[in-house]
Amino acid sequence: MMNIKKILIITSLAIAVSLTGCSAKAGTGGETSDVGKQVNYKITGTDPGSGLMRLTAQALKDYDLSDWTLMESSAAGMTAQLDRAYKKKEPIVFVAWSPHWMFNKYDLKYLDDPKLTYGEPEEIHTIARLGLKDDHPVAYEFLDRFNWTSDDMGEVMVDIQNGMEPEAAAAKWVDEHEAKVQEWIEGLKPVNGDTFTLSYVAWDSELASTNVVRYVLVEKLGYKAEALQVEIGPMWLGIANGDVDAIVAAWLPVTHSDYWAEYGERLDDLGANMVNVKSGLAVPAYMEDVNSIEDLQS
Repeated sequence: MMNIKKILIITSLAIAVSLTGCSAKAGTGGETSDVGKQVNYKITGTDPGSGLMRLTAQALKDYDLSDWTLMESSAAGMTAQLDRAYKKKEPIVFVAWSPHWMFNKYDLKYLDDPKLTYGEPEEIHTIARLGLKDDHPVAYEFLDRFNWTSDDMGEVMVDIQNGMEPEAAAAKWVDEHEAKVQEWIEGLKPVNGDTFTLSYVAWDSELASTNVVRYVLVEKLGYKAEALQVEIGPMWLGIANGDVDAIVAAWLPVTHSDYWAEYGERLDDLGANMVNVKSGLAVPAYMEDVNSIEDLQS
């Protein structure tokens, strides 16, 4: 009888341990159907009207995420919400793009996109207004040569995020990378105060690149250059209308595809200044059981 009693006790304990283990897994997100409940079926978005928001709206359809809502915000608003969630180790699903300083500051991961809604890795292109080559040949040649890496851009973005003024962060980077900058301007004769206008959308990546380009135009090539912060639509319209001389902030072929389709024939594409850039949905790495957009399905 004692042996039978011991067996029953051991069996009961084993069952209890098993049930406890299952409960713990569910509580940490082990069942992917809980992810939506944890974040109230909300995806933290960025600027309304951007190509990234359009692609994310398409992703909701492609992956049958009809219960989910894409929340409009801004680049600053999105990262602020990410920061709050990350500090508390709370779940959050958000739109993301890289290069971006958030990938330097936080341990994040993109969700796999098996349907390729967000497409393959993109490029950031330099776009000039028609006629710029004749009007400003020195600036045009520099812009045509301008290219750098996500690590280069990351250095500038991190300095800005840590409180440095964008102009100062750009100057610091140029001073620390003389060899690369010299490749951009080798043999170019500085002008004498010619005016030049750049525009950019208020993404951290474009804030970094535009300020570096502006600094080189002013300090190395003698231009009186200004950088105008605008929304995405006006950025493309301004360059197409010739009101702006150039941008270094065109994400192609996917993110800004609508604008290229509308204005491309009125623009001069100087090619990629950065390759292998990425966008999609992302989560903090501590959300271990969420690795694909498909995991968001109920």
